[in-house]
Amino acid sequence: MRFKTSRISPTIDLETDGKQFGFLRIPHSVHRSAYGWLPMPIVSIRNGNGPSALVMAGNHGDEYEGQVTLSRLARSLEADDISGHLVLLPMSNYPAARAGRRTSPIDEGNLNRSFPGDPRGTITQMIAHMIEEELLPKVDLLVDLHSGGSSLMYLPSTQILLQDDGTISPVEKRLADAYGAPFNHLLHEEGDDHSAEAARRKGKFLLCAEFGGGGTVTPEILKICEGGLLRALHAFDLLIALPDGLSPPQVPRYLEIKGDEPYVYASEDGLFEPLVELGDEVKAGDAAGAIHFPETPQREPQVEYFHSEGVVVCKRIPGRSERGDCLFHLASEWPA
Repeated sequence: MRFKTSRISPTIDLETDGKQFGFLRIPHSVHRSAYGWLPMPIVSIRNGNGPSALVMAGNHGDEYEGQVTLSRLARSLEADDISGHLVLLPMSNYPAARAGRRTSPIDEGNLNRSFPGDPRGTITQMIAHMIEEELLPKVDLLVDLHSGGSSLMYLPSTQILLQDDGTISPVEKRLADAYGAPFNHLLHEEGDDHSAEAARRKGKFLLCAEFGGGGTVTPEILKICEGGLLRALHAFDLLIALPDGLSPPQVPRYLEIKGDEPYVYASEDGLFEPLVELGDEVKAGDAAGAIHFPETPQREPQVEYFHSEGVVVCKRIPGRSERGDCLFHLASEWPA
């Protein structure tokens, strides 16, 4: 099978029923391999007619929760478990995921800043184009699983991109409620270069997520990520039945992320000391963190402050920080 416009080609036939493991062959001609290709994993599980979904992880390569979740799902699901078509990309930016880096070591490409991509561009641009122009047209729903990666930690949350009129798609709300993460963040817009906007351009339903981070995984976060994905696919009528013993969803708290005010950045280079924790409720003017200067120990630390009120949904993990690093961001109560 070949794609219509992409130089990337699948080793499996996405139109065939059954469960298939294969690769997306990304052309990569380098000194050690003149006609080589990179083996980006893809899994296709198809059973007749029905809804279809593309589920991505590893959009940023140092975000591991989704990669573990999709690897387990690929092993556990069989074609008879679904009605329709499920496509899994456990390492969406394959070079970045293989290296455990947010961006690709080949071209420094950030996949979630590369849509709609370029079929003749860099490796990351080719991947973005292939996802938007070859895979998204084949499905009804995109699920993109993220986390805080190496530098951030998130409260477990799903995310919905609000429609142009500021409302929530009923289908996407049903999926977020079924996922049952503790929080659901409502986003006013993503950049045109994000996967969310790629889904919007193609007229697809969308559900994104942020689960944990810190360059690691935990049993608690994985349980939320994995169980929620199964419930969401079931709510989309793609997964026929839920596993026995799967816990019911939590009722998510709907929060809003809007503009730049909810973000706190380091104003100096130094050692970051957080003064609040994830889940804390804060107000504008509250102290967020302190930047210490051990090279000049007589110097008082630089205190950073919140500029708005809300819930602390994300915080920086590494202590060593530089001016411009994101330290925190907040989400506020959804007024609707």
